[in-house]
Amino acid sequence: MLDVSTQSVETAAPRRGVVRRVAIVASLTLVLVAVAASLYMVRTVDSQLADIAKTYEIRRQASELMLAVVDAETGQRGYLITRDEAYLEPYNIAVGNLSQTYQSLLALISDNPTQLSRLEALVPDLDAKRAEMARTIELMSSGQNAEALALLRSDTGLELMERIRSVVRQVIGEEDDKLIERNSRMEFYRQLLVATILAALAAAAILTYALLSRTQRKVVALAQQQNRLRTANEELEAHVRERTAAVEEARGHAERERARLETLLQDTNHRIGNSLATVSSLLGLQLARTASDEVRNALEAAQLRVQAIASGHRRLRLGPDLETTDAAEFLTDVIDDLAAAMPPDKAVTFEKHLEPMIIPARDATTLGIVVSELVTNALKHAFAEGQAGTVHIRFERGEDGVIALSVEDDGRGIASHSGQEGLGALIVKQLARQFGGSEPEYRAREGGGTAITVKLPRLDLSAASS
Repeated sequence: MLDVSTQSVETAAPRRGVVRRVAIVASLTLVLVAVAASLYMVRTVDSQLADIAKTYEIRRQASELMLAVVDAETGQRGYLITRDEAYLEPYNIAVGNLSQTYQSLLALISDNPTQLSRLEALVPDLDAKRAEMARTIELMSSGQNAEALALLRSDTGLELMERIRSVVRQVIGEEDDKLIERNSRMEFYRQLLVATILAALAAAAILTYALLSRTQRKVVALAQQQNRLRTANEELEAHVRERTAAVEEARGHAERERARLETLLQDTNHRIGNSLATVSSLLGLQLARTASDEVRNALEAAQLRVQAIASGHRRLRLGPDLETTDAAEFLTDVIDDLAAAMPPDKAVTFEKHLEPMIIPARDATTLGIVVSELVTNALKHAFAEGQAGTVHIRFERGEDGVIALSVEDDGRGIASHSGQEGLGALIVKQLARQFGGSEPEYRAREGGGTAITVKLPRLDLSAASS
């Protein structure tokens, strides 16, 4: 039951939309038709007004023609009765106006064959009437009074006047009929124009109502859509706030876990360093109890190497990713530890030239051991007891793009150097191979001393960068 009613509503809505569109189109069409009809009515009314004005002008000219004939006859009779030439002046004026009025009337009715034939038939009578009046005046002027009065008393002039009046009445009568007909048409067109205007107003009212209704529905629909969007926006903002809070909570948890892991790693490195320091102390105790020089040298070398490894673990500071470290900072700390552990009789200073590089933390301790071996070798073999000097440690990328570690001293030189074939040199060689390096390069330094360079082409900087 619910499905049927819902379907009825869904089908009724499109029908109402179609009906509204049809009503709008019909109203607009009716408005356009009414406007076109109004324009046509206006033009028709203008034409009818022009025809009516022309009819009145024809009637006036016909009356003027008849009046001119009457005025001429009046002047003629006045002169014949009184012999006063003052009556000849209106006679002459009327005769002069007669031709002009006739031509004007003829021009007005030139498009009406019936009226035109009437006027053309009137020409002989007008000419005869003018001739009759002119003859009587001529006879009276020449002293032939009896002949003039006899001609006046004859029925010739009367008959001519009757025929002229009859034609003029016919002309005016036809124009009166036309005037009545045109007035009737004017009334019809006026009523039709009023009806057209009323229809246009009704159509405009219907169209306005339809447009207002449609606009109102659109406004309501837009308001509803805006409310839905506002509600959806509020829900989305609430969801975003919830997700943001969850992300912040997860981030805080991750930061805490990272801090805990970093602390754990640092603590582990320190524990390893402390354990190695304990081993170094035990080696020192054993060294103090040993009388053999060979054993003492071996224990002393082992103690130094254990101290180097312990220093590397204690000095290792992990980066934000807990997998990398700054090589320059790390090596600086390792070299400082070596300087602090240097015997008091060694007046040697260290010059560090370390290029900042991010390297994997797993390679840092190995790199620290190599530096420790090379620096210890320089301290042991380059300077005599109490001799002052300088050791230069360089860690940088060469022109060929390969990272190189070099240790230079200004001591006795490579000729007196006996550490090239010892255990330290072997350790450096083995560790350098882990980074793709070859044999360490030994060379005499200008101005005295020895320079040892170890190439490290496979030091994994790319992994550290990623």
